[in-house]
Amino acid sequence: MTRVLGIDVGGTKVAIGLSESDGPEITERVRLEIDTLNGSPPGAHLLERVLATARDLIGSPTAVGFSTCGVIREGRVRLAPNVPGWDGLELPRLLGRAYGGTPVAIDNDVNAAAAAELRWGALRGVSTGVYLNLGTGLAAALVVGGRVVAGAHGAAGEIGYQLVAPGEPAFAEGRAPLEERVSGGGLAGRGSAELGRPVTAAGLFGLAGHPAPVRDAEPAERLGAAELVEEMLATLAMSVANLCVALDPERLVVGGGMMGAADRIMPRLVAELRRVVPFPPEVRPARFADDAPLLGAFALARAAAEPHPVRHA
Repeated sequence: MTRVLGIDVGGTKVAIGLSESDGPEITERVRLEIDTLNGSPPGAHLLERVLATARDLIGSPTAVGFSTCGVIREGRVRLAPNVPGWDGLELPRLLGRAYGGTPVAIDNDVNAAAAAELRWGALRGVSTGVYLNLGTGLAAALVVGGRVVAGAHGAAGEIGYQLVAPGEPAFAEGRAPLEERVSGGGLAGRGSAELGRPVTAAGLFGLAGHPAPVRDAEPAERLGAAELVEEMLATLAMSVANLCVALDPERLVVGGGMMGAADRIMPRLVAELRRVVPFPPEVRPARFADDAPLLGAFALARAAAEPHPVRHA
């Protein structure tokens, strides 16, 4: 029996799972909150704790798939500032040392989620496609020839760094312009500043009338939320349409935590793609709303265990 280990390290949580199925089923799973791991960061200590938990779950896996925030560049994690000590960690070397001759595949969390959709979900059979992740952050995975494209530096699809307006502060100034406008975290931050109190992205959609108007909300709050949500949707739709003009995908698959507002988001994307893109792609929701990066880690592990695996590390 093929028993693969999947590990997903996100910005605040770690998911570790065992799969004994060729499908996306999870046999066993452990969740860890990073801030409760007894002084976990910096990154090397966090990884030690994660690998110790994984050993307790499955001693000798057939293959290992590892999904991580950030990207892998020249043997190190990059673009992962949210987990102290994780940025710069020599993750491929450390995993190679931990698992010896066991096949190990590593990719970022969005690419891993796309791998799960390619193997079992809404991207199955697609040659050229886009997986768009709308969550606390914002990123895409680009699929060409039925495989996720890494890019020259492992950062293909990091659309959160795209400009929204000419000359605005950008990556060199420590900013991610598009992500700050349209991600769940960015929308929550802007909404909290606008309303003068903490609010989530879901809360803003609620104030704006999704799925139903929030009772007892002040008219000014409803108006402010509606304006922010409208600006977010317009900016997101424009940016995704531009991406589809460049890649000419056959299918766009959308996943992530913000899909709780799918009935507001999806029609806007479809309408803008039809308006802007010469050959508009089919638009579908992702199959995997929950555990997508962990399932992606399983997909990476399964591919690594095959006779001619494509290594992502």
